[in-house]
Amino acid sequence: MDAAPRNKIEIKRIKPSEFSWVVPLFDQYRVFYGQPSDIDRAQQFIRSRLDNHESVIFVAFEKGKDKAIPVGFIQLYPKYSSVRTVRNWILNDLYVDKAHRKRGIGESLIRTALAFAKKNDAKFVELSTAVDNYIAQRLYEAVGFEQQPPENDFLTYRIILE
Repeated sequence: MDAAPRNKIEIKRIKPSEFSWVVPLFDQYRVFYGQPSDIDRAQQFIRSRLDNHESVIFVAFEKGKDKAIPVGFIQLYPKYSSVRTVRNWILNDLYVDKAHRKRGIGESLIRTALAFAKKNDAKFVELSTAVDNYIAQRLYEAVGFEQQPPENDFLTYRIILE
């Protein structure tokens, strides 16, 4: 017996007016990283990022018979270099709904983000992930990301504002 055919996945960059498509996934993403579920907070955060043009979000939709359902997203933040006078991108958030994992959706989202960055003349995309997030590390390395050595040319300072 053949397995049921998988529905088609379509990836779309969302506009500020489409923010609600990603809110439930963003909330699940935050829960994955140990935060309490808070749909209102997720909505305010995503809406603000998009309204203020502070991030770019691509959403993966599973195309069903009647409608498209959001099943994953990737969020990029700009990172500017004054010396190189370019805008690069930080791949900050990547999430695929549990029921839709291991189908290549995460990789497709990453490749879409990389194509977007390249088309917009970025010199690199960087990301950080937890040291124990081995599944994500394998995916990033499979796509071509390379682990970077610590930066020795600059000192990093931080002040915590309360």
